[in-house]
Amino acid sequence: MNTFFGILIPFIGTTLGAACVFFMKKTLGKSVQRALTGFAAGVMVAASIWSLLIPAIKQSENMGDLSFVPAVAGFWIGILFLLTLDHLIPHLHVGSNQAEGPKSRLGRTTMMVLAVTLHNIPEGMAVGVMYAGFLAGNTQITSTGALALSLGIAIQNFPEGAIISMPLRAEGESKRKAFLGGVLSGVVEPIGAVLTILAAQLIIPALPYLLSFAAGAMLYVVVEELIPEMSQGQHSNIGTVFFAIGFSLMMILDVALG
Repeated sequence: MNTFFGILIPFIGTTLGAACVFFMKKTLGKSVQRALTGFAAGVMVAASIWSLLIPAIKQSENMGDLSFVPAVAGFWIGILFLLTLDHLIPHLHVGSNQAEGPKSRLGRTTMMVLAVTLHNIPEGMAVGVMYAGFLAGNTQITSTGALALSLGIAIQNFPEGAIISMPLRAEGESKRKAFLGGVLSGVVEPIGAVLTILAAQLIIPALPYLLSFAAGAMLYVVVEELIPEMSQGQHSNIGTVFFAIGFSLMMILDVALG
């Protein structure tokens, strides 16, 4: 039951963030949006390092000097996985007028939701692989460590939920539809978590690869999408400051609870 609630926590964060559309004006200020994006990027980078890559290396210590191999291999598979999805799925990043992926007749709002959904996939997988390790009895992954990752991603999902629902509202969608779009962008997280748990239960020896896979996919999103968004326009240092805040918060959560 704790695992069930654990994999739902990030989705709850997205849903609460999307609900901001009912209480706030139609658009977020550019500085606010950069700050929220930077914060999310900081959380994801810290989670990738402390919750995923370091545990992946530690779990391969029996390989001696080659203990880095599963982490590096999984990391690159994660990068290539997200790169492939980027080319196969039409999507439009918030604040951009240029759609990415194959040509499509999908509306702007649909492609905006798809863009956020794309980068929620690795977050769900990250939570799933942590809980899979815990359920498998891996002594290096504790229930509090998995909870720390869930809470960290939920915290950064809150502003992400607002970042998608508010622009949808600004595009002319009703508050209800904008909220629903934000919620739908996060549905992939618990689904991805469950599928990853099922996969990891079948191939426990591959756990280090799965941990680093999730890290690679998350870092791809940070570098390809979040860092460019937080650095746009004047006074872009606000994104950098909030990146540091998000990174510090996730690091504290992981070390204190992990």
